[in-house]
Amino acid sequence: MEDQTKIALVDDHELLRSGLSKIIERFEGYTVVIEAGNGKDFIDKIKTGIKPDIILLDISMPVMDGFETALWIKDNLPKSRVLVLSVSDNESAVIRMINSGARGYLLKDSKPAVLKQAFDNVRDRGFYSNDLMNSTKIWNAQHSSRISKPIFISDREKEFLQLACSDLTYKEIADRMHSSPRTIDNYRDNLFLKFDIKSRVGLVLFAIKEGHYKI
Repeated sequence: MEDQTKIALVDDHELLRSGLSKIIERFEGYTVVIEAGNGKDFIDKIKTGIKPDIILLDISMPVMDGFETALWIKDNLPKSRVLVLSVSDNESAVIRMINSGARGYLLKDSKPAVLKQAFDNVRDRGFYSNDLMNSTKIWNAQHSSRISKPIFISDREKEFLQLACSDLTYKEIADRMHSSPRTIDNYRDNLFLKFDIKSRVGLVLFAIKEGHYKI
């Protein structure tokens, strides 16, 4: 139907895809239009002309994984929105997927009601935020005014913020900034405190929203 939100499932586990497809088809307003086993399979299938609205994307897949696929989608399907569904809650993976254009990140043990909420949020608001994304207020702020009272960030904190958006470890950031790990911890903790953020993922989302880092 014309008013149905079109979903693509990209995951190398066929039984999981089949189960997800049955669940999603029960969600009012959603229909599954593509099932693919990896990124290359997905690209081949959209050559038929089908353009999904939301792509539920796994990370660990053969041939073409979720990171590569998300970047391809970002460049070639700018109107499609990626929602990650993964077994990994690794912070680096979350940050890398955000940098690749993901609009939300779910774990595979999530309940169907949570998946439905994620679809609704991505469809209606452009993003889905949970504890992994850690920043409903940050992403939501892109639709409102910037922080009313500017908060001072030192040049060194800005440099740290840029590097925190990469996949460097905190130790590697310390080496890059020619600082001690303790100093890097202080930059991180100061920014957490200043902007009421509790994780590195939250810092990345803040940096993107406030224009300190572009993806």
